Amino acid sequence: MAATTTATVQELVEHALAVSTADDCIVIAHHTTSANLRWANNTLTTNGAMRGLELAVVSFVRRAGGPAAGTRSGSATTPDQVAALVAAADAEARAADPATDAQELVGGTVATDWDAAPAETDIHVFDAFAPALGEAFRRARSGGRVLYGFVDHRLTTTYVASSTGLRLRHVQPTGHYGCTGKSADLTDSAWVGGATRDFAGVDALVLESELERRLGWASRRVDLPAGRYDTILPPTAMADVMIDAYWYAGARDAHDGQSVFSRRGGGTRVGEQVARPEVTLSSDPAYPGLECAPHVVNESSGNDSSVFDTGLPLARTEWISGGTLSALRQTRETAALTGLPVTPSIDNLVLDVEGATDPLDVLVAGTERGLLLTCLWYIRAVDPQTLLLTGLTRDGVYLVENGEITGAVNNFRFNESPVDLLRRFTHASATVPAFSREWGDDYFSRTAMPALRVPDFNMSSVSQAR
Repeated sequence: MAATTTATVQELVEHALAVSTADDCIVIAHHTTSANLRWANNTLTTNGAMRGLELAVVSFVRRAGGPAAGTRSGSATTPDQVAALVAAADAEARAADPATDAQELVGGTVATDWDAAPAETDIHVFDAFAPALGEAFRRARSGGRVLYGFVDHRLTTTYVASSTGLRLRHVQPTGHYGCTGKSADLTDSAWVGGATRDFAGVDALVLESELERRLGWASRRVDLPAGRYDTILPPTAMADVMIDAYWYAGARDAHDGQSVFSRRGGGTRVGEQVARPEVTLSSDPAYPGLECAPHVVNESSGNDSSVFDTGLPLARTEWISGGTLSALRQTRETAALTGLPVTPSIDNLVLDVEGATDPLDVLVAGTERGLLLTCLWYIRAVDPQTLLLTGLTRDGVYLVENGEITGAVNNFRFNESPVDLLRRFTHASATVPAFSREWGDDYFSRTAMPALRVPDFNMSSVSQAR
């Protein structure tokens, strides 16, 4: 990690703007502190706390064909290091071709807390969790179970400033926990995990009790062949696949005929029914418990992002409304291309099914014979134009018979489209905070999902993974 600087983050950001020789400049600073615990074999193995400061400098040079942009980023904690980043970004912008996504830079907004110091976390965020973890180890050991896992908490304070007067500050807490329980001979495995902003209410003993229950289900083993099964996807598994659906909902790809959201004959499917009429898929920077940045922060441009849009305000956006595709992720550039409103990406995702208020257990109780999944893993897109995904089940596939869980079955490879699932499900639970096992650790941790029961989920082959 970078050495501590005597200059404040704001002073470094202002220095970057002052020394830039480009026509315009945006500076984005991420100040992060984090703390973590890891354990294996019922023993705490490591703990640590880290801090760092990363700067991204985006320089803009005006020319006859339009402004060109250049970006450089890295650790920078001294004025000299900042100046080096700025010089590199300025040079890159001067050597670049005019940007195809060029727009007027956002300006004029100054956050009331711009002068505030970065928020910080430390190992004390686990003061309530850690003692209970020690007791969980003792309980697991006495019951012949072995625990492996981690907890991580970080606070990232992001400062955004521009030569056009933008001064924004946002504090993002991000925490997650995961614990895998195994039988003493390591043949059976179960997992529980989730996301949290502050670790309040995260109880290691509750996690261990749930793992004990799931490993108990695995005391009976049933081998099943590949096929289509009445399957319950809990909120964790729904997060695994719906994040993919969100990432593939880019307006440019849809407009160019490259995605499941492309209209046959050209254009996008916005306005078409793509899911059951009870379904709403949305993002909202103010969603309780999933709060995220209320403005765009882009360090580079791509199909669905533009550095020129940094600072644009974000608000609740319904991507699917009443089963109808109502918006796609897009920039000001792609909005002009598609003729649709500007709807940039937002760093959370919520799936709601109108009228669904029952807990997951009620879905299980109503299933005559089927499967209950835990989570999905190694998910990859097979066909973007149908959004067919493939991947593996992981750490617990359970057999449901006459409304009760009667055993654990082998793992499978699946082939399914999350868009198809939103049309084919027969039952849904209430929406609750969810954590994607596949994507939550590093990419996208803020989701809320229901469980869905799908009558013909395609388990395409048996997997030997345990």
